[in-house]
Amino acid sequence: MIPKTDDDLLTLEVETQPSLTYALDIEHGRIRGMVDNLESLRQAIYLILSTERYAYLIYSWDYGVELVELIGKPKEYALPEIKRCITEALLQDDRVTAVDGFEFETGKETVHVTFTVHSIFGDLEVETDVRR
Repeated sequence: MIPKTDDDLLTLEVETQPSLTYALDIEHGRIRGMVDNLESLRQAIYLILSTERYAYLIYSWDYGVELVELIGKPKEYALPEIKRCITEALLQDDRVTAVDGFEFETGKETVHVTFTVHSIFGDLEVETDVRR
């Protein structure tokens, strides 16, 4: 944000930052080139869902997902909360416009979640596992 003054009135001009970022090779723990747009958003979603909100001082309180509290909770309580927590976490990114189409496969200790992320770049099908 760049503050601008117009006589006695202060206004803020909001600029959208480019989505160009380093390409993370998660499997090998390396950075391999650069990615932009949809692939950049895919990485951001992975990182958001891999970071527990409030657990690390380096991140703002808006970053990450709140899933730790759901460990040990009954399935009837946990599934709607997983949906809510994931949706809230991803909507903090201004490139994400909506999150829907949630499908759950419950296991003994995990829930496999599949959902669609709608963004300014297009739609992404995302899968993640959540411990419960």
